[in-house]
Order: sequence, then C-alpha cells, then structure tokens
Amino acid sequence: MDEVLDRSVPTFIQVSEVWVPEGDELVLSTGDYGDLKDFAAASVATRFAKGAGLPGKAWAEARPVVLKGFEGSYFLRTEAATAAGLTSAVAVPVFDGEKLKAVLVVLCGDDEVRTGAIEVWHEQNDLLMLDDGWYGAAKHFEWVSKHTHFPRGQGLPGGVWASETPMLMRDLGSGYRFIRADAAGKAGLTTGLGLPVPVPTGDTWVLTLLSARGTPIARRFEIWDARSAVVGSKKDAVLIDGICEREGPLWVDETGTPRRAQAWAGPIGRVLGSGLPVVETGKAGLPADYERMVALPIHRDGEIAHIVAWYC
Repeated sequence: MDEVLDRSVPTFIQVSEVWVPEGDELVLSTGDYGDLKDFAAASVATRFAKGAGLPGKAWAEARPVVLKGFEGSYFLRTEAATAAGLTSAVAVPVFDGEKLKAVLVVLCGDDEVRTGAIEVWHEQNDLLMLDDGWYGAAKHFEWVSKHTHFPRGQGLPGGVWASETPMLMRDLGSGYRFIRADAAGKAGLTTGLGLPVPVPTGDTWVLTLLSARGTPIARRFEIWDARSAVVGSKKDAVLIDGICEREGPLWVDETGTPRRAQAWAGPIGRVLGSGLPVVETGKAGLPADYERMVALPIHRDGEIAHIVAWYC
C-alpha cells in the first residue's frame, strides 16, 4: 500500500493541455509539458481559429480527432513537436450542449517501447466502429481493433455506449468482458477506461484509454458521479470507481466513508466549479506520491454528469 511509485517507468502520454475559447479563437488555459520547455513555449504563443490546427479541427467538426503524424498535416506546431520527439496527438472537445467549453489535447511520442492505446469509436449503422486510434508499439492489437466492431452493450466501447457513462475495466488480457482480450494480453494491456464524448449533433462518440504495465497511460484512474448531487448550496461529486495497483478501494476512505468532492475544493472541485478540464502538476492537492493529473468533465443535460481523472 505504501510503496513508492516507480517513476523510471515512462508513461504513454507525454503532454496534456487544455484549450479554451476566447472570442473566436482557442487559447491555452493550462498544460503539463514535463521537461519539454521549448514545446511549452511554442504552445503558449499559439492561438487556434475554429478549424485551424488540431484543437480547432476538433472544435469545428465537433468530435474527437486523432492525428498520427504531424509532418505535412494541419498541425500548426510541427517543428516544435518534432524537436520534442512528439509524433501523435488526440483532441477531445468538451461540449455543454451546443457550447464548447474546452478542448483537451494529449500528445505522445513514437518509439519501440511505448505501448498503449487511445481510441476513438463512432456509431455507424447501429455498431461502434473504430474511427481512429494511436497504439504505439502495439501493432497487432491495432490490426485487431481495426477489424472489430461493437454492438450496444458489448465490450468496453459498447458498454459505455449503452450506459452513456464512463467505465473502467480491469485485467484486459483475461477479462471475458473485453472482446479483444487475447490481443490485449499479448500487447501487455491491463486497464481500460472508456468514456462518452457528447457532441451537439447527438452522434455517438466513445473515447477509450488502454493502459499497459510497461508504459502506463496513468498509474491511477478515477470516475466521479456528479449528477444532481448538491450538498448545501455547493455542487458535490462522489467517487464511484477507481483503479490503482498499489492501493485498496479508492472510492472509500480508511473509515469506509464514500469519498466526495465539493465545487472549487481541490482539482476535482475545480472541474465541478468551472465545468472545464483540469491539468494539474506538482504534488500540492494531489494524493500522495502523484505529481500530475488530468480531470475531464462529461456534460449531460446542462450539468456535469461525470468526471474522469487519471494520475501519474
């Protein structure tokens, strides 16, 4: 329970950033760039019009977008990204009804070590089909994913589609509920987080993050339920599921009391209060031994329904 995190293990995602609308452009709100200071400086100096660059494309097309190569693409920070060793990115728009609240962008680098998956699934003809994804070194799993589709309720993407809620899956390589278990086991994938991405058109989009032990997307995952939960005059959220290899059940404290967060108190509370994604760096306000986190709200019917968070 009290072992120290092994920070020599690289994470699959190298950069996380939040872009918010300011007038008719997107500007950088916050970001986690690690040691990539030059790429951070290039990002601070960049703005995106609707349709321009990766964040602008996710805004204009109102859907999550995967970009697996920057050279010769619409990506506007290619030179800085290449110098930083970044090669791929996924942009996830956060809509509250018709209104864009923010765009979360995560960026990864390509090498022979990093294994994991960030996938975008889209409903077509009553089936979820892979729109695109980034898999690092998991090439066989990528092939299997491209040839797999999900009816409502089946597998992780289909389960998210049916429930319209985020879901966590454990032991992907041996879990009977994970349709691609054999390929996942061979790729070393262990944990899956799936979440709906509501968009103004009403189309069904599902984002899945699949983490491997060797290069984890994160070392801790959480799902918070914020639907109609109000304590006093403040909005409240309760932790309903969580995964961390070195800790017990995350959704209760040492006394067995459900863990809750209130608006503006801590990182989860800032998501509740603002309705925006939060990228946090530094140990202050985070659980012990974690230095970075991303928290992403999911809006439904004019309120935050859920918050998903991952920690490194």
